[in-house]
Amino acid sequence: MSKAFVKESDDGDDLEAALPAIPAGSKNYITPQGHQRLKDELLRLIDVERPEVVRIVSWAASNGDRSENGDYIYGKRRLREIDRRIRFLTKRLDIAEVVDPSVHHGSDRVFFGATVTYENQAGEEHTVTIVGIDELDPLNGKISWVSPVARALTKAQEGDTVVLKTPSGMEELTILEVSYPAKQG
Repeated sequence: MSKAFVKESDDGDDLEAALPAIPAGSKNYITPQGHQRLKDELLRLIDVERPEVVRIVSWAASNGDRSENGDYIYGKRRLREIDRRIRFLTKRLDIAEVVDPSVHHGSDRVFFGATVTYENQAGEEHTVTIVGIDELDPLNGKISWVSPVARALTKAQEGDTVVLKTPSGMEELTILEVSYPAKQG
């Protein structure tokens, strides 16, 4: 099939555009655990997945007609996806600034890596952990340090009330508890 009829780009920009951008002039802050997860994923892609897909594509190519060979077509597509992800992870790891939140253990002030319990004006309690852009997992309470909530909470301390700008107006958040992981070893 001609590439003219396939909605697919050869550059990796579409993947990077879908992920949160690092603010201009900022570093790509990440926790040691998040950095290790990215490194593990990169090594798995390079050492396990890519060689396996290359083997399958090579085998499929040796079968002859490639135009209707599903293993070949899918394998080439998967290879492009893997290579795109490898490039992305390599770039993100190159600019990563690993910040260990345990250095703030015992502090009641909010910085990167803090787990914060706060209450909104409706009396609802929320607990979030402020992490790097590449560690974002809102369903598990992990918010990016560039998110509006994290920016509102940063540098405040237990007992403080901060103002969060939302599309529906200003909302006050009261910080109930701040904690950090204990130092390892």
